[in-house]
Amino acid sequence: MSLPTPHPTSPPAEKLAPAVRQAVADGLLTEDRPVAGFLDVRGVRESVAALHEAFADVPDVLHAFAAKACPLVPVLRLLADAGMGCEVASPGELRLALDAGFAPARVVLDSPAKTRREIREALELGVAVNADNLAELDRIDVLRPADCASVLGLRVNPQVGSGSIGAMSTATAHSKFGVALRDPGARERVVQAFARRPWLTRLHAHVGSQGCPLPLIAQGLAALHRLAEEINARVGRRQVTSLDLGGGLPVNFADDCVTPSYAEYVAALTAVEPALLDGRYQVVTEFGRSLLAKNGFTAALVEYVKEAGGRRIALTHAGAHLATRTVFMPEAWPLRISAYGPDGTPKRTPVVPQDVAGPLCFAGDVVAHARPLPELDEGDVVVLHDTGAYYFSAPWAYNSLARPAVYGYLEQGGRIEFAAVRPAQSLREISLESGLDLADALLTGFAAPSLP
Repeated sequence: MSLPTPHPTSPPAEKLAPAVRQAVADGLLTEDRPVAGFLDVRGVRESVAALHEAFADVPDVLHAFAAKACPLVPVLRLLADAGMGCEVASPGELRLALDAGFAPARVVLDSPAKTRREIREALELGVAVNADNLAELDRIDVLRPADCASVLGLRVNPQVGSGSIGAMSTATAHSKFGVALRDPGARERVVQAFARRPWLTRLHAHVGSQGCPLPLIAQGLAALHRLAEEINARVGRRQVTSLDLGGGLPVNFADDCVTPSYAEYVAALTAVEPALLDGRYQVVTEFGRSLLAKNGFTAALVEYVKEAGGRRIALTHAGAHLATRTVFMPEAWPLRISAYGPDGTPKRTPVVPQDVAGPLCFAGDVVAHARPLPELDEGDVVVLHDTGAYYFSAPWAYNSLARPAVYGYLEQGGRIEFAAVRPAQSLREISLESGLDLADALLTGFAAPSLP
């Protein structure tokens, strides 16, 4: 089963108008800074509250935010303050989580290619670790200290199939993640791995998020529960005590409706396996995109407007370096776009089909093709909706374009207030990142050749 591909339409521009108008008035969009990301702080807190409310009847649950969805320290600190834990998948993400203030015991490390050094550091800190495969368990056997406080688990692949986006489906027959449970002999090897390691107490599975319908996700996580019950029965003790329900919710990019909801997610899991959330197992979740996507937007100036082949094209400063998935997979990752005048007020010009293109030097850098929008002009502002996760926080460095500034915003006393989350990258920072301090390395960095 797969989700239908959403077809976004132009959303009412009025919803974000106060924030866009104030951002323009405060000089957050200028010739020198023609694109920026914005995150609704109150909206983020409300999303976290909705998640906690949906799981209110689950006795023991850790909601670990997937750091890859928005690896910005102030955002992670906001989520920690709201009661979240953190799921990380690299040494960099682990550092960000710790710098943001997450206690190691509330951090979960997942990755299919952890080095021995990464594993050792996590175990010394007391960070929870989900081994991706049986060979990684062998490494943990050697590296695990006697007084280790880390919760240790194993990721399995229930192989329940793909959603509508293959690249986002992690429980397929040939997924690179986890131990493939339906492969010959794999299930028995997993049971024996637990039997030999009394300290191995968690099972982890991840079916996917975007493009994956709730019944598919529930089917995979029910399989995880059945495996936990089998392991405990086979080893003769309650060894598996927690289940890490990886993956998230698909986000509705078609309109402002938040669907599916966390409550619907809980209902879907309970319908397939009533015992999954009954309290016999601690539960860990790893939501990311669904918490932030609809609480963020990207605003960019229109630099030029031209026509080609009878179609109007608005050249903007938001392209594949920010909306990478949308540009390369537009059917799977469509974004809604709205139009504002130079003062940040909604455009009222006639609606015409237009391409909204980015600044990168390749022809495919188009965020929307023939999108019906109010006729755009030079100096206008376009807004890409639902980009609070994975968009402005994880830029692509093509053409050495600067990473944009990111701001959190909050309405207080009838006025929109902004707080800088990340400054725009300077040209010098781009050069330093590209080896400025080693500029002569290929000219003078080698030993002089010996004479014959």
